[in-house]
Amino acid sequence: MQYMLIMRANDEAVDAYKEIPFEQVIERMGKYNEAMMEAGVMIGGEGLSDASEGFVVDFSADPPLVTDGPYGETKELFNGFWMLEVSSKEEAAEWAKRCPLGPGAKLEVRRVQGPDDFPADNEWIQKEEGWREEQAAKRAANTPGGSAG
Repeated sequence: MQYMLIMRANDEAVDAYKEIPFEQVIERMGKYNEAMMEAGVMIGGEGLSDASEGFVVDFSADPPLVTDGPYGETKELFNGFWMLEVSSKEEAAEWAKRCPLGPGAKLEVRRVQGPDDFPADNEWIQKEEGWREEQAAKRAANTPGGSAG
């Protein structure tokens, strides 16, 4: 099962991290990421730039309306994510609880839907599954111990 851990940090959490030397923040996150990689559960993850560099596309209008950041409601933002491949919801929760975040930060944990969550005869789901299999084969060929072609 795949789960996405979505990091949400309110103003309190952002301010608290500003008090910690950047190298220490990177070291903490690096150790967390390393533990997940060594356990073979982390399949991806990234931090996101400040909201001032982002934008929102609002589909309430026609044509859709693009609004540049920053945004007034920081509780609506997320700051980064991890993708995990684990055996259960409980295992995802255990990894989430180990994340080195402080007060004012939250991790939203959501299961990633897969082909089994949709009707088997849907042609778009079948095409996507084929694409996913191709991507997994490419990743395997480009990892240490894989067969690069």
